[in-house]
Amino acid sequence: MSEHIAEPVTNPRPRRPKKPAWLSRMPDPEAEARLFCFPYSGCSASMYSRWPRRIGSIEVCLVQPPARQNRIREPHYRTYEALAASFIEELLPYFDRPFGFFGHCGGALPGVEVARQLAAAGLPTPRRVFVSSQVAPHDGPYGRLLGLDSEGLGEELRKMIVSLGGVPTPELVEMGLDLLIQDIDANKRYVVEERFTLPVGITAIGWDDDPEIPMDLMGGWKETSEDCRYTLLEGGHFEFLGAPAALLAEFERDLTASASAAH
Repeated sequence: MSEHIAEPVTNPRPRRPKKPAWLSRMPDPEAEARLFCFPYSGCSASMYSRWPRRIGSIEVCLVQPPARQNRIREPHYRTYEALAASFIEELLPYFDRPFGFFGHCGGALPGVEVARQLAAAGLPTPRRVFVSSQVAPHDGPYGRLLGLDSEGLGEELRKMIVSLGGVPTPELVEMGLDLLIQDIDANKRYVVEERFTLPVGITAIGWDDDPEIPMDLMGGWKETSEDCRYTLLEGGHFEFLGAPAALLAEFERDLTASASAAH
């Protein structure tokens, strides 16, 4: 009678969690707080290349919308409402600790719409939404770029590429122009006829040398949140790209305190 020798059982290696398409890198499960940063119109997550991965205990999570870079083959979201719904569906598991949203100019309103949809659904909401160089939803759509034709937008795109440290070759400008036009069209479609209030804090950030959206045009944010704070920082319209210390301090002021209170 032959003996049956059992083969040793090996434990399969645990699968690594798949990186969410909406983020440029996998979130750190040990992060105490998270700041989700939306890109400027016509840009991708790489525009934050000069930002640190962490601001104190806050993890910087770079948002990558469709129709750009590694998501170039995906259709554009077309509206901020559609963007927010898709964003929430995929990233809800990462709202499990104190978090906030940041966006500048055309990148500010998507975070506001995400916060609005989260609150309406009774889901976790950001501790604070940081809006830079943008008017309140009920005061828009507003912005010089919204009235430019393709030629004018092409010139703006060249300036943007230079501000990001690149060279505005004709090929690069042509490739980016379609995305910029689609992002601006989404901004134009965000028409808020009835004012809404958010149960989250708002920090409205202006820049003292920014002719695009002067601080005196941002007064409507105080009607969007009972907890609204204004701060005027030094610099021009693209100053935020260099992650100035004064801007990073605003995030630490609110999200670090929230993280400490949560623990």
